[in-house]
Amino acid sequence: MLRPVYYHQPCPVCGRTLQIAVELLGKRVYCQHCGGGFLALDDALRLSDVQAAGGVPGKVDELLERAAEALERASIGEDA
Repeated sequence: MLRPVYYHQPCPVCGRTLQIAVELLGKRVYCQHCGGGFLALDDALRLSDVQAAGGVPGKVDELLERAAEALERASIGEDA
C-alpha cells in the first residue's frame, strides 16, 4: 500500500510550515495552528508545468506516480 506523499508550505497567515498531502494541491486548506484558510500550492510548480500536465490534478497524478516509482526502487534496493 502506498504511503501518502507530502510537501511543505508555509501558512500565509501565521507563517508556520505545514505538511500538506499532495492530493490537496489546488484545494483550499486550513492551518491547524491559526485556522487561516489558503490554497495548497507548491512554489516549485510553475504555472506552465501545471498547465502542461493537465492542471493541478494532472500534476498531482504525475508526482504520485514518480513517488510510487521511487518507493518501489527503494524497496527493491532493500531486498538486495
